[in-house]
Amino acid sequence: MKFSLFFFANGSDAGEQYRLLLEAARFADRAGFTAVWTPERHFHDFGAPFPNPAVTGAAVASVTRRIDVRAGSVVLPLHEPLRVAEEWAVVDQLSGGRAGLAVASGWNPHDFTLAPDAFAERRAALRDGLREVRELWAGRTVSRRAPDGTRHEVRTHPRPVRGALPTWITAAGSGDTFAWAGEQGYGVLTHLLGQDWQTLEDNLVRYGDALVDAGHGPDEERVGVMLHTFVGADRDSAVATARGPMTAYMRSSMTLFGLDAAEPAGEPVSEEAVEELIAHRYAEYAATRCLIGSVDSCVPLVAALADLGVDEIACLIDFGVGTDEVLASLAHLDRLRERCADL
Repeated sequence: MKFSLFFFANGSDAGEQYRLLLEAARFADRAGFTAVWTPERHFHDFGAPFPNPAVTGAAVASVTRRIDVRAGSVVLPLHEPLRVAEEWAVVDQLSGGRAGLAVASGWNPHDFTLAPDAFAERRAALRDGLREVRELWAGRTVSRRAPDGTRHEVRTHPRPVRGALPTWITAAGSGDTFAWAGEQGYGVLTHLLGQDWQTLEDNLVRYGDALVDAGHGPDEERVGVMLHTFVGADRDSAVATARGPMTAYMRSSMTLFGLDAAEPAGEPVSEEAVEELIAHRYAEYAATRCLIGSVDSCVPLVAALADLGVDEIACLIDFGVGTDEVLASLAHLDRLRERCADL
């Protein structure tokens, strides 16, 4: 089992978030973690410090030497593929060939303020755009229209260091997305927020079957699962430390955690009822869907994911616990990583 760091901060203190990103990246690089993932998010406090993963990826590349630098994820329908290929080739050059890319079709209409006409056909745009990004990465050209209406072939620069672009498809729970990723030989990046354990298992079976049916070898199978993470010296203190920040994080995105669906449609819900619901959901998530606890208490969750075919855990560490507390906790997370290396 490989361990990576994942960022998707909630809050407006961008400077503090960037301090956590860079100091944690330095630690992970020294310790032997696999990657650092940074996301793309627009126009909301949830994920506010991360509008462009190529920019944060370039920053991570400049302070590390070994760890992979990845987008988690580029919302590809918002962008011209030419720019994505250019920007990530810069990250690849700065990192000496350590860039990787997870791509998503997007889900929030507000993000598509950047490309309003792309929302309706975003899934098709993802597939077409990713094909072009990978062609450009390989040194091929794509056709574009010039201002005078004529067509011409374009090749992007700078050229990347890596010959092939490591690629993941971000899958929130749709079995069709998992199957398509398998057909194409891509990895999948997923989570346990919008899907329960049985759904995740079913989706990974579809992914693995699609890989085999399409003739891809076993080395092509790459499954990363994002988990909110805070590992401490003992379980009770870690759960208590994470409770306030995590419940605030959950409140900031009720839909993501399925909390809005639990409220009666069209009926007012008291603040006391909302608090009770969030507290209950936190207890469930901390016990079964997060790496919140001690090294010993977290091992069974890692082992269960390994049994499903997961080979990388992307540890989301910036959900609101104080920067210095998170940085101190990374030593415990590193011990968990070492403990689970053979799973």
